[in-house]
Amino acid sequence: MKFAKFLGACVVSLGVGHAAAAEVYPAKPIRLVVPYQAGQGTDVAARLVADHLGKALRQSIIVDNKAGAGGNIGAYEAGRAAADGYTLLMGTNGTHVLNQMIYPAMQFDPEKDFEPIGIVSTFPMVVVANAASPYNSVAELVKDAKSKPDGIDIALPSTTARLVLELLKEKTGANLRPVPYKGSGTAMTDIMGGQVMIGIDTASAVRTFISSGKLKALGVTSLQTSALLPQVKPVAAQGVEGFQVIAWNAMYAPHGTPAAVVERLSAELSKVLAQPEIRQRLLELGHEPATGGTPRELAAFARNERQKWGPLVKSAGLKAD
Repeated sequence: MKFAKFLGACVVSLGVGHAAAAEVYPAKPIRLVVPYQAGQGTDVAARLVADHLGKALRQSIIVDNKAGAGGNIGAYEAGRAAADGYTLLMGTNGTHVLNQMIYPAMQFDPEKDFEPIGIVSTFPMVVVANAASPYNSVAELVKDAKSKPDGIDIALPSTTARLVLELLKEKTGANLRPVPYKGSGTAMTDIMGGQVMIGIDTASAVRTFISSGKLKALGVTSLQTSALLPQVKPVAAQGVEGFQVIAWNAMYAPHGTPAAVVERLSAELSKVLAQPEIRQRLLELGHEPATGGTPRELAAFARNERQKWGPLVKSAGLKAD
């Protein structure tokens, strides 16, 4: 009897210890892996959110850039980290949807190896042209591309940009030829220099060039007018009904991270994203702020994205370079 009471007391004590450990999370700085270069669109949003989420959690969140292989290197490293809430990942539609379809030997499973936390931001892609281009809309570009046997070259600095091109070809029959680039900087420089007259990139990458008159915006890929570029007409309103391609950023933790930690992070992230000044700053950085949402909502959203884009990626035969 005495042993049973002693054992019971130990179990109660152990339970209290675990509860106390969960309550003090986080007890040390957190690492947020960004699988892209510093200064890139995902990175600037990650740093803003990390700063304010860290304040809410009363711990520093240190951004760690691990670029390469379209985001796969950083995602793989984050996914195999200890599942204790002290390593997080700023994932994207690339790392968690498209890469699995175009890379022949992925070292991680974006669905099985991560715990979803919440969506941080979204942003449309933009079809842009050299300032001297004769085109002023996607509708004009499509019409001319249909009449040219050799087609029209389009600079593409990302997989998402390629997705826009393939969907536009599928829906309109326009003869658009992909010209792959390794990054936004070189692609936009070549468009402004006239080496390639048309390109597709994120709103955050091209807004400054559009406002300065160095590039013309022909259309955005959001279904409705974007707050990022309110003067630019959606492709969907230019005769390509239902056209929509949205890039996004979302926070993840390694699979097996305690549910209490994931829920805490998700709740605090939603609170941060609800702050008017944070939302305004994200817009200034070229992102449409999301609301965080629940882990379950992010998981369902990502699954829907895989189902949506899988057939197009397969039919177009898209593969990583």
